[in-house]
Amino acid sequence: MKALRNILDKIKPDFEKGGKFEKFHSTFDAFETFLFVSNHVTKKGAHIKDVIDLKRTMSVVVLAVMPALLFGMWNVGYQHNLSIGNLENTLFSNFFYGLLKVLPIIIVSYVVGLGIEFIFAQARGHEVNEGYLVSGMLIPLIVPIDTPLWMIALAVAFAVIIGKEVFGGTGMNIWNPALIARAFLFFAYPSDMSGDKIWVEGLSNLDKIADGFSGATPLAVMAAEGGNTVTNFSQGIGNWSVMDFLIGNYPGSIGETSFIAIMIGAVILLATRIASWKIMFSVFAGGFGMGLLFNLLAPETNIYMQMPAYYHLIIGGFAFGAVFMATDPVSAAQTSNGKYIYGFLIGVIAVLIRVINPAYPEGMMLSILLMNTFTPLIDFYVVQGNIKKRLKRAKVTA
Repeated sequence: MKALRNILDKIKPDFEKGGKFEKFHSTFDAFETFLFVSNHVTKKGAHIKDVIDLKRTMSVVVLAVMPALLFGMWNVGYQHNLSIGNLENTLFSNFFYGLLKVLPIIIVSYVVGLGIEFIFAQARGHEVNEGYLVSGMLIPLIVPIDTPLWMIALAVAFAVIIGKEVFGGTGMNIWNPALIARAFLFFAYPSDMSGDKIWVEGLSNLDKIADGFSGATPLAVMAAEGGNTVTNFSQGIGNWSVMDFLIGNYPGSIGETSFIAIMIGAVILLATRIASWKIMFSVFAGGFGMGLLFNLLAPETNIYMQMPAYYHLIIGGFAFGAVFMATDPVSAAQTSNGKYIYGFLIGVIAVLIRVINPAYPEGMMLSILLMNTFTPLIDFYVVQGNIKKRLKRAKVTA
């Protein structure tokens, strides 16, 4: 590392003001601060001494999503081989197949997203924002494997430009950029983002599909039944058991299926204090509470309301959204009590959308984006409530 530091110090003057490449100072600074902690210090105001900065914070989040990514790669290969009736493939062959399919999506996401980030930084003469280090990894994990690469590129460009840069860049956006990309795909190309075939690589091109394999997600299976069929949930949904939901070996978005892998990421985020446990806990509490309420009110003909409350937490994108999306420190609530309210309402609204609107059986994306919108309002009323309490306390003391 010392040799690398010497090389950077040698070429650094060329990128400083007056140097040959001063126009590319932002680009050089981005690479330097990614490799080494910045040597800049505050000159006034609050002074904080800490070895962690925004780049390293984002690096921890990327590390936390690795279990979900690696499992997602395996599951892509597993679902493909299952769809063609090839059950003899090994762990390695399934993973290698998924790696070849997922890697291009990740590359497109980073190339397009970081390219736009660098262009905006150069145009403004600012430092390159680090926020896309996480968004660039999250976007591939929340899309179906069969999503065309050109759609990924368009969604990424929309998310970075409209979802973040127009607000001033990292730290100024009001919505989670990764979810903006997912929302763009869902509303711009609904025919390509719904249905059974998109969740399994190559399923739309297969002439022969294994018996009993539909390619639909568990929630889509319930939607296909029309919401009026009594189901024995003790045996799971469709061909999948509760253990399948925990492990994640069922069709779905690349990184959202494995509850266990997502929880490993949650432990990393909580242990390093990168994510707020208040938000994470509140999302699960809100979803579970709303599920219980529907269970109490469930008519015998509505399977959505009959579905056990804990099912909502372990299937679909609920867990992934609770751990990696709702806890985004920029678009989430900032006040302590506001985090409880924000997270709880995300869980409630996600389950509400799933049950009340069977045509859209997921709900987590819209729930988080909706609460991102109302986050400033939540924080405002929490702060005002604290001010009123202190004023009352001051009057009593006086």
